[in-house]
Amino acid sequence: MSFTVFRLPDYWRPLLARLAALTTPAEPEPQDYPFAPSDVARLQRLTADDADDALDDPTWRDLLLERYGEHISAETSIFGRQVLYRRLRNGSGEDEAALRRTRIETLLADPGRLARLHHGLRALRHADIEVAGLLFDADASFTLAPLQPAWLRVWFLIPLLLAASIAAALLLSPLAWLATAVAMYLLVAPQMRYRERMEEWGRLGGALQMMLRVCALLDGSGHPLAEDFTGRAEGVGWISRRLTPSPLVDGAPLVKDYQHWFMLANVRHYFRSVRMAFAQRAFLCECYDLCANLEADVALARHLLATPLWCWAGRSAARSLALDEGVHPLVAGASALSIALDGKGAFLSGQNGVGKSTFLRTLGLNLAAARAFGFCYARRASLPALPVVASMQNEDSLLGGQSLYIAELARARELLAAAAARPVVCLVDEIFRGTNHEESVSAAAAVLDELAAQALVVVSSHNLVLGPLLAHRLAPWRVGTGDDGVLRLEPGLLGRTNGIALLAGHGFGTAVQGKAEKVARWLAGQRGGGAGADLLDDGVG
Repeated sequence: MSFTVFRLPDYWRPLLARLAALTTPAEPEPQDYPFAPSDVARLQRLTADDADDALDDPTWRDLLLERYGEHISAETSIFGRQVLYRRLRNGSGEDEAALRRTRIETLLADPGRLARLHHGLRALRHADIEVAGLLFDADASFTLAPLQPAWLRVWFLIPLLLAASIAAALLLSPLAWLATAVAMYLLVAPQMRYRERMEEWGRLGGALQMMLRVCALLDGSGHPLAEDFTGRAEGVGWISRRLTPSPLVDGAPLVKDYQHWFMLANVRHYFRSVRMAFAQRAFLCECYDLCANLEADVALARHLLATPLWCWAGRSAARSLALDEGVHPLVAGASALSIALDGKGAFLSGQNGVGKSTFLRTLGLNLAAARAFGFCYARRASLPALPVVASMQNEDSLLGGQSLYIAELARARELLAAAAARPVVCLVDEIFRGTNHEESVSAAAAVLDELAAQALVVVSSHNLVLGPLLAHRLAPWRVGTGDDGVLRLEPGLLGRTNGIALLAGHGFGTAVQGKAEKVARWLAGQRGGGAGADLLDDGVG
């Protein structure tokens, strides 16, 4: 629908703004309502153009991206959080990323403007329900907008029947109370039948009004980042008025209750406003996109201003990357590590507890952030704008009757399928832990060789023999602490493990450690037979 825009002369605007400030009560401090992850994810599920390019659930869990999403969306409503989630899950095209970078750079260059926009968007945080399902779900009309019953067109006959029956019972015959009972039933039944729907719609309507209010505030505000809101004031006002109950319905509680119970005011408003909202859904979707995307940009700019180390990431080829002094934003005091790959992936080795898994998550999060937002947490970076597929937290399932190894095999098949379908970056931590050493190494070497032939793979493992086996596909890198105590990531393979050395330090005692060292020496020298049968005998020196 089209709306004719009427604009007051510019010289009236400052005066009207002062009058509005004097006559408008102070807005209450918004509450940051807790929303379920499914609510935050709803927009992405309903609007994902290509589900294959979205990060899958195991990767989302492995890289702790839900926690990261909460970290970057401080003081952000469900509108902005849904857009941030969609960007992080789906990524951004090159043109789209360039436009968003320009918008965020504009905000970063003017912190005062950023603060004013953040304040102007705060009304969105009063919404206690998400509206993406209402606006973008094609099936929403079947659950939220039922057909108006035919009798509602002649609703006024019911209160007339009630009044007439009461008068007749008092003046003519007690039998008229039967008609009174029928009239009361006709008034009460709709209240009971539609109560839950009306309550939900009341919350949805309130959230829509918060969104429309922001559109009205930003229309003509003069902010370059709000120019898309220009010209929407009349449409916003028209819809907002029809979402608002009549003054009598929204008046004093007693008057409102009488209006509801004897005039069906809430039922009539429900059907009328729902029909209007669905008729104007395209316009409301545009308003949603404007508010939510602007709030997401503001949230990212505020996050970057509070982040000590970050950079705009360049885009590299599919099988190369460079991360210079990369850190994890959720790890306080994280060590900055650097890696550069070109053509080959990486085989990470390092002693127990040194931080191999943390580095994999650091790399994965930076890849996801660069693909979604254009920046990452490093001094400099050049990263491929590709989906990340991770395998880091496979577990057995008691209820599903699935062992750890079977779960690992299933995830490995998913990684191979993803790599065969399109270019991806695969991050793998301790592959095939659920079987014996020989089979673990054999299966891992075969699967990783096939996977690294199709995708850029970064894998960490304590099975150091995999390093030489996969050297033609994966360059060796080791994570370790230098003589100065600083954690580093350097080319090369770990020379000595520390699993046995940690036994004594963790309360097992020197006797247990000594036995472990004897078994390790035997394993290094030979296999099979009964040669090792007496290794654990305490009498053997």
